[in-house]
Amino acid sequence: MSAATRYLAIDLGAESGRGLMGTLEGGRLSLEEVHRFANGPVDVLGSLHWNVLGMYGNIRTALAHAADKCGGMASARGGRLDGIGIDTWGVDFGLLDSQDKLLGTPFHYRDSRTDGIVEAACRLVPKAEIFDRTGIQFMQLNTLFQLVSMVLSESPQLEIAETMLMMPDLFNFLLTGEKATEFSIATTSQMYDPRLGDWSRELCDKLGIPTRILQGLVPSGSVIGNLLPSLGDETGLGAVPVIAPACHDTGSAVAAVPMVEKGACYLSSGTWSLVGVELDKPLINDRVAELNFTNEGGVNGTIRFLKNIMGLWLVQESRRQWEREGESLSYDDLTQAAEAAEPFRSLLDPDDELFLKPGDMPAQIGKFCVKTDQPVPETKGQLVRAALESLALKYRWVVERLEEVTNNALDTIHIVGGGSQNALLNQLAADCTGRRVLAGPVEATAIGNILVQAVAREHLGSIAEARQIVRDSFDLAAYEPQTGQDWDAAYARFVELT
Repeated sequence: MSAATRYLAIDLGAESGRGLMGTLEGGRLSLEEVHRFANGPVDVLGSLHWNVLGMYGNIRTALAHAADKCGGMASARGGRLDGIGIDTWGVDFGLLDSQDKLLGTPFHYRDSRTDGIVEAACRLVPKAEIFDRTGIQFMQLNTLFQLVSMVLSESPQLEIAETMLMMPDLFNFLLTGEKATEFSIATTSQMYDPRLGDWSRELCDKLGIPTRILQGLVPSGSVIGNLLPSLGDETGLGAVPVIAPACHDTGSAVAAVPMVEKGACYLSSGTWSLVGVELDKPLINDRVAELNFTNEGGVNGTIRFLKNIMGLWLVQESRRQWEREGESLSYDDLTQAAEAAEPFRSLLDPDDELFLKPGDMPAQIGKFCVKTDQPVPETKGQLVRAALESLALKYRWVVERLEEVTNNALDTIHIVGGGSQNALLNQLAADCTGRRVLAGPVEATAIGNILVQAVAREHLGSIAEARQIVRDSFDLAAYEPQTGQDWDAAYARFVELT
């Protein structure tokens, strides 16, 4: 790697979106934020949707700001970038008609239209068969169940749709005019068969999902096409390649996990917590199905064998409720209050269905405590402490199950993403699991996005080289297990209530 190369990562999350420009030079990566904006569901007549046009407008703003930044640097390319990559959350999608026009506004995965749909789908196709074909964790928000809900409600959108594009694929289409579905995001749908290496069209047929809407699959790191001339002129970027990194944000985050230890697992910490290991091939058997683990796609065709956990959503949604009530508190304020609160007063199952939907989260947490004969949190510190301790306990359960089904000891947990900034949660995770925790980098998703682009453009030779750049470019914080709290007793309580 000689001259500096520059890439723009558009990272769209459940709370915010951001554009980060990465510069690779001298074996190191530096990041610069060019645009950040709020993101989240919009309630329209009782249904939750994504503001897809607002996101598209902010993507264009990020492109223009990136061009300005590049133009201010000494470079023969002027305002050019070497690549643009988009990653988003999983499962959600947009539908296009025969003229490639968007049909309606994409639904948000927490919308209530999928309530009861898992059970309805499993009456059509046995649950064991769905898992055997896909190897994916059952969650009512999965694309498969969103589409089954449309089938059962006889949605006119689905009847006239010609194309389904997962959210990052939809934005890639809007930027390039090219339609394709990237591997990692396709696997989140629960419609991909990892043994076939293609969509499970037979499963879709059995559930009444029209297979005509499915697009061709491309590997992570594929060049989708160049930025449309109109956008190239508007933003000043010209004909920049748009590259599909691992378009699922966790896939990009895992690409940036600086793992060197054999006995290591990753934890992508944010609105969702995803705890898992990287495998060469899917792990699908009765025990995995019983534990409801998932086999999602990663870079180089790898499998992210993991468990989805509700994550910091419990704290985020509680904070939003307190803001609605007129009290604005930072995450640092809430973490400090939690640190001072009594340990193990109340424990939660982070994945209880009470916590899935947006709304008054403190009230829902109170309902859970009443249901499980535990004291209801009386202060914000008690509530946040309960959420963080419960996440740490769930991490322990998942890591122990990972060791069981993979037959590998896991001594180190790499925590990446926004949640890796929460020092209290990191320490709780180390204490509860009895394992060393290495936290960072914070912007793992954008970093992975950028590095996969660099590999695609052959400015880096491999993902292994990319991970070495992460280790050389970003500091990691280490947390060693500490004694003093009776985590084993708390764990026994937790397992019983979940």
